[in-house]
Amino acid sequence: MSTAECEQRETGWGSLEDLPGDPMMWVLIFSELVAFGLFLGAFVVARALHPAMFAAGQSALDSNLAGLNTVVLVTSGWAAAKATKAARVGERPLARCWIFGAMALGCLFIAIKITEYAEEIGQGAGLETSPFFTLYFLLTGFHLLHVGLGIVILAAVCRRAAMSGVETGTAFWHMVDLVWIVMFPIIYLVK
Repeated sequence: MSTAECEQRETGWGSLEDLPGDPMMWVLIFSELVAFGLFLGAFVVARALHPAMFAAGQSALDSNLAGLNTVVLVTSGWAAAKATKAARVGERPLARCWIFGAMALGCLFIAIKITEYAEEIGQGAGLETSPFFTLYFLLTGFHLLHVGLGIVILAAVCRRAAMSGVETGTAFWHMVDLVWIVMFPIIYLVK
């Protein structure tokens, strides 16, 4: 048995060992992607069953704020990627700056989303308004919770800015980005 096979057998992570960061984070990411996939699937099925209700709900949303939030979150993902690049070459102070930038943009995303929620609630939308708004608030609220968790994870790895920690935090952050990039058109744009 080769050394690599022994190491693989000892850790038990198999192909997850090849991914950047901690393999346990990838287990979490895959499980979160399944949860978001189920949520989005429910949204798509409900829209197919109630197209007029979903069109009315969608027309009450502010797609401009959501579009701005998309730019903010994608830019924060870029900053997190730059942090990873800096951490890989041992430039920890630079990695910390990029992580801080990603966190600041994550906070901006939260502020914009709260502004959007306030507008919608001010217009009378709520969890019980319609199936559209029930799914909308649950899905986007679940994502918003993950943005907050991502900021906490980035803050935790920022102090040391070690390569493995930064890769782990950035992997989670990119999952948050990816989910929003899929959610945005499904919720705001697709009729």
